[in-house]
Amino acid sequence: MIEGVKVKKLKVIPDERGRLMEMLRSDDDLFIKFGQIYMTTAYPGVVKGWHYHKKQVDNFVVVKGMMKVVLYDDRDNSSTKGEVNEFFMGEHNPILLQIPLLVYHGFKCISDGEAICINCPTQLFNYNQPDEFRIPAHTNEIPYDWDRKDG
Repeated sequence: MIEGVKVKKLKVIPDERGRLMEMLRSDDDLFIKFGQIYMTTAYPGVVKGWHYHKKQVDNFVVVKGMMKVVLYDDRDNSSTKGEVNEFFMGEHNPILLQIPLLVYHGFKCISDGEAICINCPTQLFNYNQPDEFRIPAHTNEIPYDWDRKDG
């Protein structure tokens, strides 16, 4: 796994009224600090990527549908430089994925309907100077092909 990436298996508590799932608590070992919470979605087959942050650690939880979240470590001083990680997360695999600074990430909706991701980053979004450094989703700079791998 890419150095600094953390995964927390989430516990779903169902009852006759519905379900409850805690995502991130301030007493979790992987909790850093709170910046804000936002929702992002993708329609079936849509890829959103690539980008990284210099100040913000992301904490992703997919609460509807399924997403393939992909990370690429391009950090010069990392022991896992050049490594790619795939995480299949959502309704069938409820996890929290913590994405460290400077690690490229993107996602693809792999469910039949819109997938919804909740992010609890450590920083507020700065509208004047966004902490987002982007490259195209389909680039040769990252050794990854977003196509489905049948077999």
